[in-house]
Amino acid sequence: QVQLVESGGGLVQAGGSLKLSCVASGSIFSINAMAWYRQPPGKQRDFVAVISSGGQTNYADSVQGRFTISRDNTKNAVYLHATNLKVEDTAVYYCNIAAEPDSSGDVYNYWGQGIQVTVSS
Repeated sequence: QVQLVESGGGLVQAGGSLKLSCVASGSIFSINAMAWYRQPPGKQRDFVAVISSGGQTNYADSVQGRFTISRDNTKNAVYLHATNLKVEDTAVYYCNIAAEPDSSGDVYNYWGQGIQVTVSS
């Protein structure tokens, strides 16, 4: 069993910044990619950013240059530093990891419960 717990969300003014954190715990043999997704009100869940086990990153065009994803493998944690926030960044943000719970080589996808980020104008 793998659990993901997100923190750091809340209300912020446009132009401001915040840092989301996500820590994985439980039966974890290794973690491959770690990512953030978001779901604005009434819309589908969309990709935000991903970081590979080797530290390579990729971002959605809408956040490129404003958001930075990072990870701390010693803590099984992934972070999202969001700057110059816009009203349209308002969404529930979800942490996602591809992890191996044991040495079998099987990889599973795990999701956090989501955390609200609201950007006011």
